[in-house]
Amino acid sequence: MSPRDACCGLIVVSSRSPVPLQGISVDIQVKGFVADVSATLRYKNREEKAVEAVFVFPMNEDSAVYSFEATIEGKKIVADLQEKKQAKETYDEAMSKGQQAFLLEEDESSADVFSCSVGNLPPGQEAEVTLKYVQELPVEADGAVRFVLPAVLNPRYTPKDHDVSVTATRPQVPIGQIPYTLSLSAHFQSAYGIAKIESNCDITPVQYTDGDKTAAKVSLAEGHKFERDVELLAYYTEVNKPSVTVEAGLESTQESGPASSGSIMTDSVVMLNFYPSFPESQEQSSCGEFIFVVDRSGSMECGMNSEPNAPQRIQSAKETLVLLLKSLPLGCYFNIFGFGSDFESFFPESVQYTQTSMEEALKKVMVMEADLGGTEILQPLQKIYKTAGRREHPRQLFVFTDGEVGNTKEVIAEVQKNSHNHRCFTFGIGEGASTSLIKGMARAGSGTSEFITGKDRMQPKVLRALKCSLQPTVKDVSLTWTLPSGVEAVLLSLIPTAIFQGQRSIVYAQLKGKVENAAEGDVCLQYKFKDDVLKNNLHFPLTIEKAERPTIHRLAAKAVISQLEHGTDSDSEEVKKRILETSLQSGVISSLTAFVAVNKDSKTLVEGTAVRRDIPAPVKEFPLRCEVCGGAICRALHAPAGHSCLNSSDYTGNVTGNQRPCTSFHLSKGNLANIPLLMSVFGGV
Repeated sequence: MSPRDACCGLIVVSSRSPVPLQGISVDIQVKGFVADVSATLRYKNREEKAVEAVFVFPMNEDSAVYSFEATIEGKKIVADLQEKKQAKETYDEAMSKGQQAFLLEEDESSADVFSCSVGNLPPGQEAEVTLKYVQELPVEADGAVRFVLPAVLNPRYTPKDHDVSVTATRPQVPIGQIPYTLSLSAHFQSAYGIAKIESNCDITPVQYTDGDKTAAKVSLAEGHKFERDVELLAYYTEVNKPSVTVEAGLESTQESGPASSGSIMTDSVVMLNFYPSFPESQEQSSCGEFIFVVDRSGSMECGMNSEPNAPQRIQSAKETLVLLLKSLPLGCYFNIFGFGSDFESFFPESVQYTQTSMEEALKKVMVMEADLGGTEILQPLQKIYKTAGRREHPRQLFVFTDGEVGNTKEVIAEVQKNSHNHRCFTFGIGEGASTSLIKGMARAGSGTSEFITGKDRMQPKVLRALKCSLQPTVKDVSLTWTLPSGVEAVLLSLIPTAIFQGQRSIVYAQLKGKVENAAEGDVCLQYKFKDDVLKNNLHFPLTIEKAERPTIHRLAAKAVISQLEHGTDSDSEEVKKRILETSLQSGVISSLTAFVAVNKDSKTLVEGTAVRRDIPAPVKEFPLRCEVCGGAICRALHAPAGHSCLNSSDYTGNVTGNQRPCTSFHLSKGNLANIPLLMSVFGGV
């Protein structure tokens, strides 16, 4: 029975079959604010039949995946980047012939979910697949440069009339029983010195690899249980220095392959890092309409992390909201929406912020619960956008969610469509919040995004976001170049329109023409702030050295691909053609391409059909999960209206709304403890 046929059964929580994935090893090279990551997955087939191993895993949506290769029987097979349909056909054809094949692709629903397929792995055989990617690293409110290796992929809620998310159908095992391991080493370099490196996981002591503390390394301690994302925080001596990096173009390298004439890879590329600043006396406004949209779906009742007695996500959202409410300027307007399968607001329309209205709102916040079912964020957004705003009070939208939605692209498109009349600030609550949703909404709404997984660094994140929302919007943004004769700068990324005090703005450009030795250049980011015209100037030498890895080129290609994929014309054939061309020329994966490799030299072909083995994911305390909404059943059973799911705030078996209880359950051996609960709810299983 398929998940859609079952409508709202529960996912198989464990598998008695051997798991072919044995371990994951990750090497991270961080230079300043850019990370280059290599992740190797080791497989071994311990079964008597050939298997096809499918691993669905999270990936930061900003990552530019540029390489995928397999090693089997001592032979390395470098994957080709092909148009996605063609790649799948290549993979399927190889499988049908009994050849070993490997496929890496981005999921159709979200840019932060990937799947890796290892096909036709014979009994007893071992294989390794290695994927490589680069990404920009953000600077946190406390000055930390943050790298995150995603390890938690929460099942995404599936709205009505949508295909069930691949994340909601993965098999799961309890934390501590994951049959594969994780090893990680990280090397950091900063010209300004590294003060310290911290992590939310157990790591080895920082080891400096040079005398002036500009290079350091750490490793993940053994025994990681995949219960949390691995977060590394590097505190540099200075982080707010504007900078320019110029990288030489490629003719042909072993890694990149032949560079197509006229592509991003052939010319030099420049990465500009601006740190805008504003007159402090004029920085903030006391006007605004602040609308807070709080996720009250069932999954928000789960813990923030896997720590014993960890607070619920809804509790963290409430604490974040309280802090914001108490910090708003007098005289502004505000309202609070809660959403799940349905939505509701505190007030019929936004009210003026006074001591009385704040206290009334705080009382309502304190009694909010995660009791509204599935994660239907689109409907409240549409309601808010249809409501007229106040011209003298610019609208600022704050969204709090664990990001477990299956219609991410639709939600981001809705924010984009209304970006002219508001700014959107987002908070990802808890481990595994979708980077595509959280970052995508903020990007579309010219705001900022923050991720909150604990109390320790919540306050500076919240106050930074509020400070940005109180800053007036900049206007008339332009970029002016002064370059040697014969050299021209062609923008690859959009000129930033959301410019905030002390926050980095990154611009990529292609330098066309011949650059002479000892040449220099200037670039000026200019914008209007209130009545002042502000300028941020960068002077830089055009000394271009060949890089071992074309990191800046790949990041620039990713920027081009992302802005095309998120643009208003992303579905047009012309834009799709440009996405495809940029992806194939740069070797950076996109939504329209996939990596595929085939071992054509194998001496033995697999006969018959390989047995599919989905690699299990960790889950806390054996929660049952709805195959439609993907929500975890922690302390309550919640699901969307109309999906025949149970929506009860306790274990008494009372069914609320128009839902009917599910009748299809699949229990693991370790889940037998839940049978009394299920019998009390359903009168038997």
